[in-house]
Amino acid sequence: MDILTLKNVSKIYGELKALDNINLKVEKGEWLAIMGPSGSGKTTMMNIIGCMDKPSLGEVILDGTDISKVSQKDLTIIRRDKIGLVFQQFHLVNYLTALENVMMSQYYHSMPDEEEAMEALEAVGLKDRAKHLPNQLSGGEQQRVCIARALINHPALLLADEPTGNLDEKNEYVVMDIFEKLHNAGSTIIVVTHDPEVGDEAERMVTLEHGRIAGEEKKKRQRPVIKDGDDKFKGFV
Repeated sequence: MDILTLKNVSKIYGELKALDNINLKVEKGEWLAIMGPSGSGKTTMMNIIGCMDKPSLGEVILDGTDISKVSQKDLTIIRRDKIGLVFQQFHLVNYLTALENVMMSQYYHSMPDEEEAMEALEAVGLKDRAKHLPNQLSGGEQQRVCIARALINHPALLLADEPTGNLDEKNEYVVMDIFEKLHNAGSTIIVVTHDPEVGDEAERMVTLEHGRIAGEEKKKRQRPVIKDGDDKFKGFV
């Protein structure tokens, strides 16, 4: 079952085609990496998939809804309800604790639930850091708060923009291990990255060049058996 379909999608700015007739399908539960150099169209595609922008031409079907035809207001609602966003720059509220940052996402979606927010932090290994402010957390810990915040409303799609771009090697491993466990639990993940090591973790890679799909690689990998404790992510899928 496809969770996302792009049909003949183009994004045009004046004479520039940032995306040029893109066709792409993403299955539910798939882990896809979108790769390419600066200027290849990765950010434009991410903005469209993440319901932050609409294509100039073509259709984008997300979880059964053609988001290319809805109003900007409805697009915001769909993003809130369907997409979990993880950013390179974290975008945490500095004066809120880790727990409060996760609960704020609940507030805009439905109703804050401290117990569930704490469960999300526990899933990413930060239960004991719940009362800390962002400036009291390492970069890797802040990114894990972002992942908990992205998961808290049970999104249909987890969309990550250069999720390890500001992390050292140790924290990059921790974050990618969380993505692996989320994937094993059934999450649909799209990672936008220029890092080949991050892209190589996905089960499929799509490479963009000049706004077009220049290559695609599907890996033959067997999904690991979920170990004790790894199923803690299932409640957020």
